[in-house]
Amino acid sequence: MQGNQETGPPAAGLPLMQDLEGPPRQSRILVLSLLAAAIGLAAGVIAYILYHLIGFFTNLFFFHRISFQFTSARLNLLGPWEIAIPVIGGVIVGLMAKYGSSKIKGHGIPEAMEAVLVGHSKIEPRVAVLKPLSAAIAIGTGGPFGAEGPIIQTGGAVGSLVGQLFNSTAAERKVLLACGAAAGMSATFNTPIAGVILSIELLLFEFKARSFIPLVIASTLATAVHWVLLGRGPMFAVGQIDFAVPRGLPFYLVLGLLCGVAAVGFTKALYFAEDLFEKLPVNDMWWPAIGALGLGVIGYFVPRVLGVGYDTIGDILNNHLAMKMLVLVLLFKTLALVISLGSGTSGGLLAPMFMSSAALGGVFAALVNRVFPAAHVASTGFALVAMGAVFGAAARAPFTFIIFAFEITRNYDSVLPLMLVTVIADAVAMLLSPSSIMTEKLVRRGLHIDQDYESDVLQEVSVSEVMDRNAASVPPEMTVRELADRIARGDPAAIAHQGHPVVDHSGRLVGIITRSDLLRALDKDASGRMAVLQAGTKDPIVAYPDELLSEAVARMLRHDMGRLPVVSREEPNRVIGYLGRSQVMAARARRLEEEYLREPGWIHSRFLP
Repeated sequence: MQGNQETGPPAAGLPLMQDLEGPPRQSRILVLSLLAAAIGLAAGVIAYILYHLIGFFTNLFFFHRISFQFTSARLNLLGPWEIAIPVIGGVIVGLMAKYGSSKIKGHGIPEAMEAVLVGHSKIEPRVAVLKPLSAAIAIGTGGPFGAEGPIIQTGGAVGSLVGQLFNSTAAERKVLLACGAAAGMSATFNTPIAGVILSIELLLFEFKARSFIPLVIASTLATAVHWVLLGRGPMFAVGQIDFAVPRGLPFYLVLGLLCGVAAVGFTKALYFAEDLFEKLPVNDMWWPAIGALGLGVIGYFVPRVLGVGYDTIGDILNNHLAMKMLVLVLLFKTLALVISLGSGTSGGLLAPMFMSSAALGGVFAALVNRVFPAAHVASTGFALVAMGAVFGAAARAPFTFIIFAFEITRNYDSVLPLMLVTVIADAVAMLLSPSSIMTEKLVRRGLHIDQDYESDVLQEVSVSEVMDRNAASVPPEMTVRELADRIARGDPAAIAHQGHPVVDHSGRLVGIITRSDLLRALDKDASGRMAVLQAGTKDPIVAYPDELLSEAVARMLRHDMGRLPVVSREEPNRVIGYLGRSQVMAARARRLEEEYLREPGWIHSRFLP
């Protein structure tokens, strides 16, 4: 009788061993890299098309001309009629969401995260078409959004579709989706490093060669396409800035606190607006139009809130705006964005939040100079630092936006204050809110997102470190009844484990018998005269003491087993230990001990918990 090394029922839907085995990892990295190259080139072209689509719709609606030249909507001469333009865009986007795909709603990144978390990294093909088109219409009709969120989702959709065209695992599709997102970010803003880090911090939550190599390839090629089609210069041309380091560090500390509060405040305001729209007694198809009406009114009085606003961001970073205008941009760009995006329309968060937070930094610097005339801090430096810090804290992606703010200006002197202010803002945001602007929507849908990532303890511990060296083996001629009686008497060696290696007189492993094998044998023959070798599993799957615990656990999963005898490599089939679930959990317990067990220090104080 051939038994089973597992005591419980087989896991539902567990793949067979051959299903979990594939080509060598190195060859798969090569395949993913080639696909990533194609995705990077495609995302670069898509970003270029989206950029000019926004220009086309802006010219069409606000200037009544056919042109793909990127133009700021604030320069229009329509007068009060401009209030109606965003409403038209809202109606069109509402219809596209109703009859096309609801996935086009929002700013794109949470939708990409959801596809990774619950959709096996599969995105519908129509999203790849409707998302950039709806975003171009929304922004082109005055929507106060950026193009980066839609192009990130669109690039992710392209990566997902490429993964679905070929045989791939869900993990590989996740990498390809992230490659598309990174390429979209890089091609939009000419920020290849930030594009890679963004995908790691918000989509992958891992740092492996399998993902890092394709990400870099996709991001590099997308940026190369940007250079060819749009030029090599930074996104914003910024003059020489004095970041006042180290004399300005105390003020940067305060700015960090302020940016953290602003990040949480904006997140709360955005989802509060969404909640208000959900209470409206009208079909959600009309919500974008209602939000656009509020935008149109605000835009009529403060035209700088209309559209992407790259020109306004450049003006702030070059100190071309007076204090009064900075305050207006800070307040009304934020209000316009909250109302518009809260209505469920399509558009990105990055550029508008950059504008608002840059204005925040500029206002703060101006106030510092008024209160402390000797400080002489440059508003441009504080604007740039706040620009990265607020969104980095809101998204819980501080590393991405430290690098991002540096890459869009190419000013290395910005790195120190960016690092300081961004991490302080991130710490404040973590204290004030458990979820980020990216994950709040998913948390409301019942999804848990852990944005921390760390090395797997199973890949740091060898089998020999956790195995039980008392294997409690039994001879092959022992009967099932004898083993059952030993367990019933409470023999410590017999009850220690759910399985018992069957070892012959020469010490060679010949099988294993588990409790479930024992019960099946007694059910078949109540006398229990069957030998344990006959009742158990012959030629069992084994583990080796020098291999990583992750390898042994993978073998357990592939073969649907709960325990493995550990044998020596030097003396084949000589049992030297036992590896079961409790031993695997011991490795996890070790990590918990490292995290939470505090050891007595040299300084003992009731003020230092």
